[in-house]
Amino acid sequence: MSGSKGHRYDPEFIREALRLTRESGKPRSQIASDLGVSEESLRRWGLTYAEDGRKRLTPEAVEHAEVERLKRELRVSNEEREILKKAAAFFAREAVNRNR
Repeated sequence: MSGSKGHRYDPEFIREALRLTRESGKPRSQIASDLGVSEESLRRWGLTYAEDGRKRLTPEAVEHAEVERLKRELRVSNEEREILKKAAAFFAREAVNRNR
């Protein structure tokens, strides 16, 4: 397997590579060579993935997710406000028409 840019590795492969890096006692360079990946890939995976193979959430990723959630919430609130404004205008017209 090549460590070429853009190559996606199976999560199980990454999990096993990280386990070997932690537990085998071999140098990272040897593990990388044995697995056919670059040392840089192993290093990045160690920074990116927790021991269980799940991606670590960086503070930036958490903040980005919160900003996106708030944008969605704001969009929904704005849509609801527009609906309520239209409904209020409609009922106000109806009330005026009934009183005539």
